[in-house]
Amino acid sequence: MTDSIVLGVDIGGSHITAGLVEMETRTILTDSIKRRKVNSADSAENIIATWSGLIKEVTSSNVNTRIGIAMPGPFDYELGISYIKGLEKYESLYGRNVKSLVAEALGIPANHIRLKNDAGCFLQGEIFAGSARGYKRSIGLTIGTGIGTASAKDNMADDAALWKTPMHGDIAENFLSTRWFVKRYNQLTGKEIRDVKQLCELLETNPSLHTIFNEFAVNLADFLAFFIHQENPEVIVIGGNISNASDLFLPAVQANLAKVSLSIPIKKSNLGEHAVLLGSAALWNEQLQPVK
Repeated sequence: MTDSIVLGVDIGGSHITAGLVEMETRTILTDSIKRRKVNSADSAENIIATWSGLIKEVTSSNVNTRIGIAMPGPFDYELGISYIKGLEKYESLYGRNVKSLVAEALGIPANHIRLKNDAGCFLQGEIFAGSARGYKRSIGLTIGTGIGTASAKDNMADDAALWKTPMHGDIAENFLSTRWFVKRYNQLTGKEIRDVKQLCELLETNPSLHTIFNEFAVNLADFLAFFIHQENPEVIVIGGNISNASDLFLPAVQANLAKVSLSIPIKKSNLGEHAVLLGSAALWNEQLQPVK
């Protein structure tokens, strides 16, 4: 394994995905990508064993390489300590030095591992090899079961943690997620849907459902206006499952932003699920690291 190869790792609430990234070409070796389910309610020892087992499998047991890990928070990413508690996942890791535990399981120095919030890694990936490449200031959103937000200045992305931003007497995530679409469809029709993908399928026979996407566009534009004024980005990148329906709401979002004199380009992620893997690996791209 050459020095130009870095292992990117994406850890979610119920899975771990890992793949090798060729840093010079900024591409994933797609044949190397592996995914495994994780019981996040398990013991710390079993969780670490599952993670390290997949990492060894991806690297063919040659783990003497640099590793970037995208990890949900709350978390001390510099020291590697988990503070996840009360979220029904990874409770057994609370207060533990995850970086040291993983390094010990792999038999490598802890300083061979770098960690960042998963939302930050999404935007870092888009900066490294995607829709935000070439921009100095950007913001990113992942919209799906929840909303992840990140902002970047001088190519370094960090979690913006705006999911709890006040909106309509509630919080933004409750208006910018799958559950909002499910709830709004039920309010209008009295029927149930699983997700936005099913809603899109129903549009073919019931065009009036476009009103749901128009309402969503208003909510997203309001949220983005706040985010833009806070970060002054040159570009906005949107990912997550709901971005797959972006043709149904992005034109209206841009029109609503134009009404308040905001014309920042909004781009759909062109990396999809690979953005986080590329972003976690990009933690080792010294060209993106801040000058110390």
